Amino acid sequence: MNPPLNLIKNDGWLEPYEEAISGRHEHILRKELSLTNNGKISLSDFASGYLYFGLHACPQGWVFREWAPHATDIFLIGTFNSWSEDEKYRLKRQDNGIWEIQLPPDALQHGDLYKLNMHWNGGCGERIPAWTRRVVQDDETYIFSAQVWNPPHPYQFRKKTFKPSVSPLLIYECHVGMATEQERVGTYNEFRENILPRVAADGYNAIQVMAIQEHPYYGSLGYHVSSFFAASSRFGTPDELKQLIDTAHEMGIAVIMDIVHSHAVKNETEGLGRFDGSYNQYFHTNERREHPAWDSLCFNYGKDEVLHFLLSNCKFWLEEYKFDGFRFDGVTSMLYYSHGLEESFSSYSDYYNGHQDGDAICYLTLANKLIHQVNPQAITIAEEVSGMPGLALPFEDGGYGFDYRMAMNIPDYWIKTLKEKRDEEWHPSSIWWETTNRRTDEKTISYAESHDQALVGDKTLIFWLIDSDMYWHMSKEDPAFSVNRGIALHKMIRLVTASTINGGYLNFMGNEFGHPEWIDFPRQDNGWSYKYARRQWSLVDSRELKYQYLGHFDQAMIRLIKGVKNFQAVPIIKIWDNDGDQVLAFMRKDFIFVFNFSPNRSYTDYGLLSPAGTYEIMLNTDNPAFGGFGAVDETILHHTHFDPLYKMEKKEWLKLYLPARTALVLKYNS
Repeated sequence: MNPPLNLIKNDGWLEPYEEAISGRHEHILRKELSLTNNGKISLSDFASGYLYFGLHACPQGWVFREWAPHATDIFLIGTFNSWSEDEKYRLKRQDNGIWEIQLPPDALQHGDLYKLNMHWNGGCGERIPAWTRRVVQDDETYIFSAQVWNPPHPYQFRKKTFKPSVSPLLIYECHVGMATEQERVGTYNEFRENILPRVAADGYNAIQVMAIQEHPYYGSLGYHVSSFFAASSRFGTPDELKQLIDTAHEMGIAVIMDIVHSHAVKNETEGLGRFDGSYNQYFHTNERREHPAWDSLCFNYGKDEVLHFLLSNCKFWLEEYKFDGFRFDGVTSMLYYSHGLEESFSSYSDYYNGHQDGDAICYLTLANKLIHQVNPQAITIAEEVSGMPGLALPFEDGGYGFDYRMAMNIPDYWIKTLKEKRDEEWHPSSIWWETTNRRTDEKTISYAESHDQALVGDKTLIFWLIDSDMYWHMSKEDPAFSVNRGIALHKMIRLVTASTINGGYLNFMGNEFGHPEWIDFPRQDNGWSYKYARRQWSLVDSRELKYQYLGHFDQAMIRLIKGVKNFQAVPIIKIWDNDGDQVLAFMRKDFIFVFNFSPNRSYTDYGLLSPAGTYEIMLNTDNPAFGGFGAVDETILHHTHFDPLYKMEKKEWLKLYLPARTALVLKYNS
């Protein structure tokens, strides 16, 4: 019998489920052996379908291949043959449901539009090839077509190698289309020229880019994918995306892609739904075919061809565009037959009760193994809310191989607090629990809010705090109490979230400076308006407005965290929490973080037992540069006071002035 996996060794409460955990582990090993011909090829070799399928220019001309086992006939149609079935463009059926056509060099030209006219028993229809790398939409008819992309001078990456900084990982989540201030769709070039410099100046070392895979409905935020290998053309060309990534690397910024393998758009003409006329080519059949909450189709991860398609998709984005990794969307939905809907996940038995999709677990684990095989420096993040043990543990330890998991409890906690609790009811013990409650052997990405919390139907944190007063009282000359309260708490929420990380920290584009209102993409109900699908950078750039205070604070906070090597790995030691006083204090390496959440009580000579020595203030949320009142004298060196009771512990009393709604960061000097 094999010894217990480290996942079980490190958590004795998992011992009753050892058989299930080991069974999953063995299943993945068997599947990998099966896919790699008993190890005769690598997983990376297996995941190279994009080099075979789709359209390719070669010395002899062109070759196009597609997997469509249910098809009875396939024609390549497009601008080159007036969109009609032409015998010269008829594909030939090969083995295993593969279709192929070879064409002379002059048969296709760069920029030509094309589709497949797919025939099957009982019907036919136009389809966009599953492996196509370029899809465009007609401005007048709104019809999508694949496009031949073979420029005479393709983009050449200047930065040949890049190693992301993960000590800690500081992520700026963003959406290219809404990154412009104008009421329209922004571009890759505009993002590269205008936003990357902001990200670099703010100190973030990674961007997490949404909506890259082509999607027919802009308002889906990219989560209803139609063409998995095509970078969305609504933002520009493939070469322009490559230049964006290359420039980010030159700035020291990693580029993480928000990848969607949890489901696919239901569209048949634009997407994979009934691609070859069948219902089960890529997706489940019967009740498992459609996602009950997302109006989309669910992949059948038990089919080798689906694994080939999705694993090849991971490798493609790493190799072709040099993305530095992925944030996998909707992992909870993949892990459970119920998609995690209406489940409480209140005990370990909920993870091993037979309601889990073993095929999806196998795919996610293989995807992580592949990604790190292709690029050992790659970053993978799981968006997962159920708390499945081992998700962010290495496979050899019994885990599923992600580097990080999203700490999705934290933003939920902040929203719930702002909705339901008065300021006097903010308890530091609760804040400490929520920001540090995680599995000790798994790294997380902490965040106060992401794009999810900003979507229409909810509010951003700043809007919960200030609401409509943002419209009238954000001038630096305006003393409005509600705005001052909101700015103070906004800074404290972000600081306590960022300073307690054990892996990384994430912020959504614009939220660092308190971007007003919500996100609402153009749709029929809002008259197809872009008013709320943009970022108003002029707000933070204005010297007259208080948004600048929040922007400056975020820069200072990120700079402080980056200044401590491997900050995320430094132990967090709680010094004090008192719900009556609403004070929380903890230490990381040489830094003490002190928070006074009280709305109306300032404390003089508030004592904290700390290592004996001298302390200087490194960050103060009450600094006037951050919209504070300047009640704290930052030039004072704080000397601890001897207490014979704690002589053996080498601790003394650090006595501080703590204004209401203020946080201080002090550095220890022996």
